[in-house]
Amino acid sequence: LLESSADEPFSEYGLIAESVEVPEDRSFVIFNLNKEARFQDGEPITAEDVEFSYRILTTEGHPFYRNYYADVDKVTIENSHRIRFDFAQTNNRELPLILGQMPVLPEHFWQDREFESSGLTIPVGSGPYRIASFDAGRSVTYQRVDDYWAKDLGVRKGRFNFDTISYEYYNDDTVALEAFKAGNFHFRQETSAKNWATAYTGRQFESGDIEKEAIEHHRPTGMQGFIFNPRKPVFQDPLVREALAYGFDFQWANQNLFFGQYTRTSSYFENSDLASSGLPEGRELEILEAYRDQLSPDVFTEAYVPPDTGNGVSLRDNLRTAMKLLTEAGYQIKNGKMVHQETGKPLAFEILLFQKSFERVVLPFKQNLGKLGIDVSVRLVDSNQYVQRVRSFDFDMITQVLPQSDSPGNEQRDYWHSSNADVPGSRNFMGVSDPVIDELVNMVIQAPDREELVRRVHALDRVLLNGHYVIPHWHLRKDRVAYWNHLKRPANTPKNGIDLNNWWSER
Repeated sequence: LLESSADEPFSEYGLIAESVEVPEDRSFVIFNLNKEARFQDGEPITAEDVEFSYRILTTEGHPFYRNYYADVDKVTIENSHRIRFDFAQTNNRELPLILGQMPVLPEHFWQDREFESSGLTIPVGSGPYRIASFDAGRSVTYQRVDDYWAKDLGVRKGRFNFDTISYEYYNDDTVALEAFKAGNFHFRQETSAKNWATAYTGRQFESGDIEKEAIEHHRPTGMQGFIFNPRKPVFQDPLVREALAYGFDFQWANQNLFFGQYTRTSSYFENSDLASSGLPEGRELEILEAYRDQLSPDVFTEAYVPPDTGNGVSLRDNLRTAMKLLTEAGYQIKNGKMVHQETGKPLAFEILLFQKSFERVVLPFKQNLGKLGIDVSVRLVDSNQYVQRVRSFDFDMITQVLPQSDSPGNEQRDYWHSSNADVPGSRNFMGVSDPVIDELVNMVIQAPDREELVRRVHALDRVLLNGHYVIPHWHLRKDRVAYWNHLKRPANTPKNGIDLNNWWSER
């Protein structure tokens, strides 16, 4: 319905909806649809399609949609090009805008198909590209729609400049990189620090046929880390989770594995003004004071800093701290193994991976914890098995990215709210179930303005960090990209980073 901006935290512009009506109290939103809007099969986009999309996404779609649009109370089709959404609460300022992000699906296409098991059916969309062909698990090719209905709208001019776009899938990243160098595909975003430092060399780079750039961005990087599953008995005690963080030596990993390219992450909202820092003060402190009796004193007296080596602190020092915390949690060393004094159960867990390249990060962590008598096993599975196990919360520890936008809101329910702690497929990987966090999530969603949103997110961030649900990894404030030189891009990069929809080819 609406198009977001890559330069603004939360602005939306008309696309399928040519205008929006919102009362001062934000109790409802009305979308007036562009009468020229068409699906790719030529059928007009109507209010009936919008209502169908809302209904099927919230009943048969991913659980995320049910949470994202949970505050919608009623949907009314006023005419074929006008639809109204009434809200159960009037203090959710972003809800009219995030409804505008909802994908609009063609009812005539899906009404006789199984939405939950669509298989390999090519769907009908309304965008500038359609799927032209695919080879399941290998490639997919998109073709530009010549008569795209929105090509002359302001939000579309200058964009979508390629006639075809093909994505190739590789099971082996080394093979993929060599295929890129050979010209089998033309754009690559690199996620491996080692590759970036050592593998982007050769004739094509020396001649300038391939460009290599690290392009700065200003988007929130969110949180990547070792994620605990406190549903498992071994991780139910926060002291245990806190202790294990002292076994991860980021400084060593950054220098020896990542060529010094990364910065340590210390917030769920890293690289933004939403990240908490120092001790709480002002409005943030006022918010937290309401929950002082339910929070650890550390929230008020200690700024969160993930354990690390350096500045006179050695790994040996950190392991001593871990041992102290584990002793406090009721563990002791017995016959070289860390066991619980009361139950006699050893402290042992499994790290689930689907990327073999991550073993070089995990194995030193495993080795460090082994010095404390902790038995860590590493299991590498294929991506399909990994997804299924994560969706059903069948893991002890995983490595995961928890992305964030510059305007957090309803999606925070899916990450942290207790109502999603045991919903398969939710993004509450850590099973967070805390009444204080529930209230802070609701406060974030209901923030009346940007300044108050920032303070409420600071409070939420601080309480989450104090829960020790994650051992933070690292982040990078640049996009590492390589591309063949017939591809060109605008001189100015959006705040959110590279956007291939703005690029073009001069070949």
